[in-house]
Amino acid sequence: MIQTMLVSNLLKYAVMLVSLPISELQPGMFVDSVCKQRSDAKIKIKSRGMVRDQSIIAQLLSKGVMELKIDFSQSDIEVPEKYRPAPKQEESKAPEEAPRSATKKKAKPAVAEKSLEQEFAKATQQFDQHSQQLKTLYNDLTIGAKLDVSLLNQVSNEIVDSVLRNSNAMAILSRIKDKDGYNWRHMINCTILMSVFAKYLGIKNEQIQQLALGAMLHDVGHTKLPQGIINKTDNLNELEFKALKKHVVQSLGLVKGESGISPLVMDMILNHHERVDGSGYPRGLSGSKISKPARMMAIVDVYDAMTSERPHQNGEEPIHALRYLLANKDQFDAQLVQKFIKCLGVHPVGTIVRLTNDRLALVLEGNKLSPMKPKVKVFYNTKHKHHITGKELDLHTVESEIKVVASVRPSDYELNLSRLLKSHLLI
Repeated sequence: MIQTMLVSNLLKYAVMLVSLPISELQPGMFVDSVCKQRSDAKIKIKSRGMVRDQSIIAQLLSKGVMELKIDFSQSDIEVPEKYRPAPKQEESKAPEEAPRSATKKKAKPAVAEKSLEQEFAKATQQFDQHSQQLKTLYNDLTIGAKLDVSLLNQVSNEIVDSVLRNSNAMAILSRIKDKDGYNWRHMINCTILMSVFAKYLGIKNEQIQQLALGAMLHDVGHTKLPQGIINKTDNLNELEFKALKKHVVQSLGLVKGESGISPLVMDMILNHHERVDGSGYPRGLSGSKISKPARMMAIVDVYDAMTSERPHQNGEEPIHALRYLLANKDQFDAQLVQKFIKCLGVHPVGTIVRLTNDRLALVLEGNKLSPMKPKVKVFYNTKHKHHITGKELDLHTVESEIKVVASVRPSDYELNLSRLLKSHLLI
């Protein structure tokens, strides 16, 4: 769960006071009081009242409110199911004999898992469509168009659904790099990586959808900055970096008042550049003042930025980005970084690796027991420099001592990764 949720008091009949984090505050809730506020907040909030819209939530968030007490007897919405006391079961009746009126509402059926090959075909079609949609949206925003949250919500939900069916299909596609398309590819890739990470952590599907939307929107304010800064090939000077930091405020401005933007999404947008040691921005938060979603977003954001092809840099290999996150434990949540590495694997799916038998192989699936021995598909002979018939190989089970030597860039062997993936994974 994002934060520890405390159920404070169950009053008689319909009166219920519940303490909950601001990330779960919704329009229609009646705030009885503020339980917890940042120690550095300049204004102490003490007033009571109804939360009418998202702008009020944004104001509370900006003033450092962290936890509130909600009076659901005065709220326009019902008490969330997870805060309701568990119904007592009658001892005289077995669960299956309970009257229909007492049965719980049927849960949403679990998403059916699919094989990599089954999911990859649909994922490829969606990925191409998403790339074109977000390219158009990004360019429209740079010239003043209104943010289409419904489109972004649809795209992020489709990505989540794909990841729930098979974690590896979309994750493999996130390895396709494009210098000219970094801005909108970063939106897609972060959404994919966040969905995969959240699924690995066992987060509920409904919350994964919110995390995915937050990842999709976290840098949308880049569209309101001078594109010369965004696409600059040299290092930014002090003034340019100061201007770049304003993208956080620009992002908040774009989503403010839009339907479907939850406090959790706002929190991810506002705080994904904060660092555990307090060295981040815009507010220099540290430690437990940074929520779990914001910490997850910081890891995903930096990883994708480092491994992506950008106008001013060649992408790092995944293992180098993972080492960077691991080495900077003062800035990033060390436990989450460890879990992120276990989630992706030392050689993430979609990476091309060179083996000890002079072959190149595509990583198809990680191995939790032996991270250095993933499941791969061999496709290229480096000694004779030609493609060979694809053959799947589980490095954990092979008798011979075939190992991964290193990951390689597709360009080192004049390979088109997109074409390679489609030729070996489409069925």
